[in-house]
Amino acid sequence: MLIETLIAVTFVGSLVAFAAPNRYAGELAAAISVLPLVGSLVMYSRFDGSGNALLEGGTLAFENTAEWITLGSYSLNWHVGLDGISMPLVVLTTVLTTLAIVSAWTPIDERQSQFYGLVLFMEAGLLGVFAALDFFVWFVFWEAVLVPLYLLIGVWGGPRRKYAAIKVFVYTNVASLAMFIGFVALVFNLPVDTFDLPTVAQSLNAGELTAPAWTSVSTLKNAAFLVMFAGFAVKVPVVPFHTWLPDAHVEAPTPVSVLLAGVLLKMGTYALLRFNFTMLSDVASANAELIAIFAVVSVIYGALLALAQQDLKRIVAYSSVSSMGYVLLGLVAYTTYGVGGATFQMISHGLISGLMFMAVGVIYNTTHTRMVTDMSGLADRMPVTVGILIGGAFGYMGLPLMSGFAAEFFVFLGAFRSETLSGAPVFTAVAMFGIVIVAGYLLFAMQRTLFGPFRLDTDYEVTRAPLHDVAPLFALLLLVIALGVAPDLFFEMIRDAVNEMPLVEAGIGGGN
Repeated sequence: MLIETLIAVTFVGSLVAFAAPNRYAGELAAAISVLPLVGSLVMYSRFDGSGNALLEGGTLAFENTAEWITLGSYSLNWHVGLDGISMPLVVLTTVLTTLAIVSAWTPIDERQSQFYGLVLFMEAGLLGVFAALDFFVWFVFWEAVLVPLYLLIGVWGGPRRKYAAIKVFVYTNVASLAMFIGFVALVFNLPVDTFDLPTVAQSLNAGELTAPAWTSVSTLKNAAFLVMFAGFAVKVPVVPFHTWLPDAHVEAPTPVSVLLAGVLLKMGTYALLRFNFTMLSDVASANAELIAIFAVVSVIYGALLALAQQDLKRIVAYSSVSSMGYVLLGLVAYTTYGVGGATFQMISHGLISGLMFMAVGVIYNTTHTRMVTDMSGLADRMPVTVGILIGGAFGYMGLPLMSGFAAEFFVFLGAFRSETLSGAPVFTAVAMFGIVIVAGYLLFAMQRTLFGPFRLDTDYEVTRAPLHDVAPLFALLLLVIALGVAPDLFFEMIRDAVNEMPLVEAGIGGGN
């Protein structure tokens, strides 16, 4: 019952935060968020799962099943459990939520109780997404995350918050509908009357799918793969489905940007891994080159867009599009290090992007501007914040002994020698060029804003940030370094889960 307890404590905590006086809501929400954080760390220390949650032979940790609803011959059950892919994402969710709440103490100065209540409600939904193993339970949590995200941007966001919130809602809601149609089309043509994800995955991989008289099994699988891929690609986001993301980040308050980039984008890549690349691996393999093109275009195009920006938040937002391209490339490689590296990149990017958004938020709280052209020489006035920001930027660039280096190294190693992906060395080499562009725009932005003579085109005094603003940054930097020095803190359990996936080639790079 540990997963249920984790979700229930977070959900009840959100109600408590709603009812709390605004004056104490921030501190109370932070205290409440520590409970699921400690719970997830206890679960990590006791994790004894093995294999893949969706595939035969996998042993889930903290698994629990209970009957829920019967619809005709179909049963919808409460089924939760964790494997080596979902466990790190649960820990990432609880860590980032606690740090995001602390980072909100300075910028959120109105309707605090509602704000923190919605953040905790969103955390409960995210935990459910990564733990649920019945499609309808999973879908309920998936949609539940969208509601607080819409309100957090629409109420506490910037000048164009309503436009950004509606855009996020429309994009992700249409994407959810497409994904739902694709999955249900598969389930209704399987011999098993259930929405249980492991059962569905094993039935699909056993070749038990049939098709209506007016089409073929191959056409049905390809159509289902296409609509599910499009739905999840919006959430990732993959170019050209990315246009909602920069607006959402720019208008969202800093703590929401942290959770959006750090965890919510991982919902898309996690779902792609579970549904498209595990359940329909043969379709993914048959279309590997096309998917790799989407991945490489996302890497290069996202990086070039970041290079052209003057708003620090937009720079970090577009860099997320680029980083998610690496995840897609690792997944389509179908090697241990490719898929494992992609999963590790989800964790690493969650920490690094969270750090970068928080650092930009601290700078904005002090200077009231995010424009590169409005400031210079901040290093002399905010040395601690600037030092941590530089550390996060180095993580994004893939500096050795930082998590970004380990994640990208695993992805490139796995992708380069993939036997599933024709032209794998070419795709990998082009994607690696994205690192150069990343280094270019980050160094350009830092040189302009952090160094040189101090200048600020506003009337605000620049002083050192308070301790509660800097502490979350420092914690994230330590985690980025810890995963860079010891990637096996997560990679070992990830590798155990991805090795069981169909088509995955074990060994370094695959096949050797």
